[in-house]
Amino acid sequence: MHFTSGQRLDDGVLEREFTLGEIPGTLWTPGSTAPAPLILMAHNNGLPKAEPRLVARARHTTAYGYAVASIDAAGCGDRPRSAADEQRRADLRRAIQAGEPVDEIFESVVGPLVEKAVPEWQTTLDTLLALPEIAGPVGYSGWTALGIRLAVAEPRITAAGFFAGGYVPRAQREEARQVTIPLLLLLQWDDEGNPRQRALDLFDAFGTKEKTLHANMGGHTGTPWFELEDGCRFYDRHLK
Repeated sequence: MHFTSGQRLDDGVLEREFTLGEIPGTLWTPGSTAPAPLILMAHNNGLPKAEPRLVARARHTTAYGYAVASIDAAGCGDRPRSAADEQRRADLRRAIQAGEPVDEIFESVVGPLVEKAVPEWQTTLDTLLALPEIAGPVGYSGWTALGIRLAVAEPRITAAGFFAGGYVPRAQREEARQVTIPLLLLLQWDDEGNPRQRALDLFDAFGTKEKTLHANMGGHTGTPWFELEDGCRFYDRHLK
């Protein structure tokens, strides 16, 4: 891991950009010198780590005493996209604008993205846990499709918060039954890009005995600010 930049923010949080091979990422650590529990934070459908909503969540969570890390998925953010990636995304935009069925196109876009992202997150986790300022346990926050796969594949993750937005491929819907860690699912009730019943069915499918659904009125980007506070309290119960 190579840290390429760093700055101490007004609230004492240390924000550092890093690269790990081809993987670019950001690490936020609290001002305390004690090793902090770690939360892996991914934005829905691989939007970039610099997405303002993700950065705001990361800084708020770090202020609660957590280290937070985010990386750009392949073809997202600072990483190059192949011609095939660009074509699939263009097909998806066209289908959405035309009001056509998009499930199969979503499968072709999101499915491979999850498959590529999981081993990169695991490599990142290996490296982060070797840093003296970070300790276990580990939580996950954000992109549901990726989080399901990581929760099944990565035993070091002991609690997860998912955002019920975007598309979850069929493979991850089947894997949801294997998720057994404590889980918090956030659902925006009027999210035009996330069919409500599909999200509720996914919540029912999770295999964990300790799962909580928070449903709030509003569209995709309207998650209330108090959910950040509730999310931090959720991680306090399971990671500290």
